[in-house]
Amino acid sequence: MVILGATATGKSAVALALATASGGEIVNADAFQLYRGLDIGTAKPDAEARRRAPHHLLDQLEPGQRSSAGEYARRARAVLDEIAARGRPAFVVGGSGLYLRALLAGLAELPPVVEEARAALASRLASEGLPALRRELERLDPASAMRLRPGDTQRTLRALEIAHGSGRTLSSWLAASSTSAEPLRAAKFGLTLPRGVLYDRIEARVFEMIDRGWPDEVRGLLASGVTPDAPALRAIGYADWVRHLRGQSSFDETVARIVSATRRYAKRQETWFRREPDVVWLDAEEPERATAEIRRRLEQLS
Repeated sequence: MVILGATATGKSAVALALATASGGEIVNADAFQLYRGLDIGTAKPDAEARRRAPHHLLDQLEPGQRSSAGEYARRARAVLDEIAARGRPAFVVGGSGLYLRALLAGLAELPPVVEEARAALASRLASEGLPALRRELERLDPASAMRLRPGDTQRTLRALEIAHGSGRTLSSWLAASSTSAEPLRAAKFGLTLPRGVLYDRIEARVFEMIDRGWPDEVRGLLASGVTPDAPALRAIGYADWVRHLRGQSSFDETVARIVSATRRYAKRQETWFRREPDVVWLDAEEPERATAEIRRRLEQLS
């Protein structure tokens, strides 16, 4: 069973209530909760939640390691097989849409990253800017360029990495590739909130994270040797706190940027998940009722 939705809709609390009542186990589907040391800013389940129910796929990676949806899907499927062998229900919980898609539907097989190509493109991005790389992609792989927003730096670079590193375009790989795994059947439940309520919750949660020591968490990561360009620090808010700790932004400016970025992310999540088929949407303003409705529907399916 999958519980999905935008950040701050209360997915983890509903999943914990369900797992506690049923003897189930929880499988993380948040891309940045995979990283060790990113606890407060990713709203990672705390020690008490982990005592109440087993949690999987938390703290799997060091901050400097790269993560991918495909690797996540492989790990998650292995964990789900283990949970099924124990005869216990599994609750996949998170808001990383691509990771959930990789788990449920599979992803096309793509070539591994060629680090030389990645480094060269990163250097060119700094010296030439994204528009120049976008024009190159339009010339080399017009089909991929048409699918990407002009300002999508990450995916533009990835498409060019594949073209330069493999000698074939991303669109040709996608056309020739079968998905990496058979689709996984699962009941899907989504938690949703009115936009204004969601935005208020996001702001309140950012201040709660600050009260719990989010800036100190970032300070500790840097002191331990994590570099500002580490893959883990792409999580919302972490780079903003790095700039603040370096004296490059005020506290109020930092908080405002984090709140704004989180709200934009939540809006993108909602757009993504509304395109996901067969989701039963439930009102997150009434978590107890949502939990009861999920239990009722699952009983009907069993």
